[in-house]
Amino acid sequence: MSGIDTCPRCAWADASKPDYLAYHDDEWGVPVQDDRRLFEFLVLETAQAGLSWYTILKKRAAYRAAFAEFDPRQVAQFDAQRVDELMQDSGIVRSRKKIESAVQNARCFLAVADEFGTFARYLWTFVNGVPKQNDWPTLADCPATTPESEALSRDMKRRGFQFVGPTVCYAYMQAVGLVNDHVRGCFRQAPVRALGMSRT
Repeated sequence: MSGIDTCPRCAWADASKPDYLAYHDDEWGVPVQDDRRLFEFLVLETAQAGLSWYTILKKRAAYRAAFAEFDPRQVAQFDAQRVDELMQDSGIVRSRKKIESAVQNARCFLAVADEFGTFARYLWTFVNGVPKQNDWPTLADCPATTPESEALSRDMKRRGFQFVGPTVCYAYMQAVGLVNDHVRGCFRQAPVRALGMSRT
């Protein structure tokens, strides 16, 4: 699917960056149920805070290696020595607060999964189990936050998660398919909508 450069896409999908196209075409907005994938996107989206998504996307493989293939149980066990080691890893964003937040978020993630059975079961309650389908004419019409992302942010903060403001939470919701924000005319809007409808 990716690499079909003649297809109309969301404006942010830069045709000069094949990895960006692949992410847009194959992943963005596709509903995710797997907890490890949800943890992966949580680590990446919180690392993005204040940076461009493409910066983080280019570092994804390095993050996978640094954060135990995004296994939250392993990341939750990282100690101060491991954090110090990660601060020397040029492949990731070397922000101590963000690295420490990934460890803290892993612990919170596991607590939520224990409470709800899976983290996915918790997360999807914020859209009543069904992806929200939007039809924005352009990228400029798409909001940075929504009532749902604000509610998710409040609840995650209450549970101890870090770097989970409403804007980060909305980007997370977009990435893992709680909301379909492929714009009107994008060739992925209808297929992603169909994937969401299959959940009903």
